[in-house]
Amino acid sequence: MSTLVAVVDAGSLSAAARRLDMPLATVSRKVGELESHLKTRLLHRTTRQLSLTEAGISYVAACRRILEEIGEAERAASGEYAAPKGEIVVTAPIVFGRLHVVPVVAEFLAHYPEINVSLVLTDRVVHLMEENADAAIRIGELPDSTLMATGVGTVRRVICGSPAYLARHGVPAKPEDLAGHDCITFEVLASKRAWVFGSGKSERPVSVRSRLAVNTAEAGIAAATLGVGLINVLAYQVADAVRTDALRIVLAEYESPPLPISLVHKGQAPLPLKLRAFLDFATLHLRARVTQEFANLSAT
Repeated sequence: MSTLVAVVDAGSLSAAARRLDMPLATVSRKVGELESHLKTRLLHRTTRQLSLTEAGISYVAACRRILEEIGEAERAASGEYAAPKGEIVVTAPIVFGRLHVVPVVAEFLAHYPEINVSLVLTDRVVHLMEENADAAIRIGELPDSTLMATGVGTVRRVICGSPAYLARHGVPAKPEDLAGHDCITFEVLASKRAWVFGSGKSERPVSVRSRLAVNTAEAGIAAATLGVGLINVLAYQVADAVRTDALRIVLAEYESPPLPISLVHKGQAPLPLKLRAFLDFATLHLRARVTQEFANLSAT
């Protein structure tokens, strides 16, 4: 199993052989024996590339979990749990990660010199089991799953415009006023045709006119500060712009309830000490940062 995982991570049999300091023929034989034992092909092999078959994808994911459990058992037996050490993989949304997770991780590394962190910032949802990640920051309501979640705060979804734009077009007094405004929307993160206000039975979508559609929050915020139109984003994404009066929040009294921010992990038992150390540290420090930012933005 460990040889197969090394082959997949290295991208080829020869690269894995170099990493493992093992003859190429031995690596090839071990993978072949594993496929013979399972009576199925795990890898597609060509002269240029190597890829997993459908059976191989699920099998390698299982191998990673099993090898991690073996590693935990060996570390416990050897006394490694006396001090946390090793590597953890953490994922977070891009802007939230840059603003809040990176500073927390930097402080965490200073406190735990024998732990390394691989931080993956992406706005897509990373599947912790399949992609071998240890923990993730999730924003929004969580679907039912086997993941363990700890709340670290909430974040408002706000509508903003630049002072120059609001001076030209006026400040909307109610959501229906958006019909007369230029709006900046997201191609993948939200509807280009409607913004939602309220929640539950009082939830209502309001049609908007998209003058500019973008695929990242930072591009949309930059356009909003230039006066292109109104934008609907998460509060932490525009916190700096609001503090400097580059953007102003409108329609605050009509906002939907804040979205939860959660720190999630796979909930394996026993929980590795390195991960427990990170979860405890990150929960405390992220909660403090989110609470402070929410207070600052509410006072703006």
